[in-house]
Amino acid sequence: MHTFPDLPPSGSRRRPRRAVRAVVAVTAVAAVAVGGAWAAGLGPFAGESGPDPDAVAEARAFLADWSAGRLPDAAARTTRPDRAEEVLRSFTDGLDIEKPVLTAGKPEEDEEADGHAVTVPFTARMPVTGLGTWTYAAELPLRERGGEWKVDWRLSVVHPRLSGTEKFRLEREEAEPVKADDRDGRTLSVAEHPSLGPVLGQLGRGRGGGGPRGAVQLVDRVTGDVRRTEAAFGSTDVREDDGPLRTTLDARWQAAAERALKSSGGRNAAVVALRVEDGEILAVANSPATGFNRAVSGTYAPGSTWKIVTSSALLLKGAVAPEDVVDCPRYLTVGKRFQNVETSAHPGATFRKAFTESCNTAFIGLRDRLGDGELGDVAKEYFGVGQTWHVGVPSYDGSVPVPRDATEKAASMIGQGRVQANPLIMASVTATAVSGTFHQPVLLAGTEDTTRTRALPPGVVSQLRALLRATVTEGTARAALAPLAGEVGGKTGTAEVSDDQENNGWMVAHRDGVAVACVVEEGVTGGGSAGPVLHALLSAAPRS
Repeated sequence: MHTFPDLPPSGSRRRPRRAVRAVVAVTAVAAVAVGGAWAAGLGPFAGESGPDPDAVAEARAFLADWSAGRLPDAAARTTRPDRAEEVLRSFTDGLDIEKPVLTAGKPEEDEEADGHAVTVPFTARMPVTGLGTWTYAAELPLRERGGEWKVDWRLSVVHPRLSGTEKFRLEREEAEPVKADDRDGRTLSVAEHPSLGPVLGQLGRGRGGGGPRGAVQLVDRVTGDVRRTEAAFGSTDVREDDGPLRTTLDARWQAAAERALKSSGGRNAAVVALRVEDGEILAVANSPATGFNRAVSGTYAPGSTWKIVTSSALLLKGAVAPEDVVDCPRYLTVGKRFQNVETSAHPGATFRKAFTESCNTAFIGLRDRLGDGELGDVAKEYFGVGQTWHVGVPSYDGSVPVPRDATEKAASMIGQGRVQANPLIMASVTATAVSGTFHQPVLLAGTEDTTRTRALPPGVVSQLRALLRATVTEGTARAALAPLAGEVGGKTGTAEVSDDQENNGWMVAHRDGVAVACVVEEGVTGGGSAGPVLHALLSAAPRS
């Protein structure tokens, strides 16, 4: 997996689709919302002990295809492609499941099968539209036939209780929508702010009785009798009407965010705005407006926006200074060949130049200046990423695993590998970078906070602010953000997804004490897709 910095801010044109692809092919790739094939556990397997690496790679590729919704491809990796595709499709469609997150566990070899059978356990996180996430454990049995590994198809591959006599059924119970106001007492309605539909429903659950309720039930295939409830969503403890919920949202910012998403060209996209001083969320919007709350619960590779965290880690330990020459060659090989956009190069580039031009090879070239676990430690200890957040609605709070090899470490330096985030996380990262202090993002004031972080040193904060500002005045964010009034700082990002899908586009920015972040799925580049969204948002939003 490789990522590429954004196109030059002016005078650029969309590059041919295949021009951005990795020079060395990866065995399989994963879903947009789960952060690529690395999230499903892919990566080099040379030197691994235990079960046949080819079997493990096939299992993880199956999970990657299923996660991404490439069901024909997933089914083709099984012993029964026709039946497998039918079951996978009916399972996800029938239960309103969006963007499954499937994580492979430690593989085990069947000793009695003399090396020709391997079992790979996995954890499934199934987001049920408008209700919540159903999490369970299952196993993939693999068999070698004629020198080729395949998933040995059976219904229990999907879920251990799915069988020829029992299946799953989704039951929904309608509930009165929760009443909510913004931070200044303005009424928030789904009619006026469609993106708040899933958000207000989730907020209502925390209050008790509000919001949607439902359950995934195991039923008899013939009679329909309920055998057991696998997952229940929503509260059944209905309370007295305590009046509207007072949220941290700002109706003006929310309206601006929803209008700005129209600049995404109809693609799946999400945007978050929050206050730098306290983490209070001003706006959270998704396109499409209904269904999966990708802004808060999505899991994506953050691409080059993650270089904010990588830069923090390097600056914290004095491993580099902004004016140090780090160079930016066209290619750099670390197990696989990484490259910059259109194989661009900046000979003799300083670290400052590498940041503003989003040079992948320069950042990868600095990988040995950080210990294997340091990037994750900095993300957790200073930015709160990977800790448990209590936002007020279900959220995905990020993951920065220790790299398993040199190639994955190289990828993590540029926001790929198994690094995962979403717009809420990246808006928070931006706020922390420019203030020096992490504040847990919240939708309800006074929400529980169990995070524990340290403040960034003032010198590092000053350097990060300067880097973000320079990216707007002279770097890859210039076209989108430089025309805006005020002192704006920002960072673009492009995250590769797969050979069959365009890159995701990212951009983060801050102005007047507000941090914003946007992702546009298959947006090709951050400057070209997320850039117009943030430009529209900051042009229309109120200024303090």
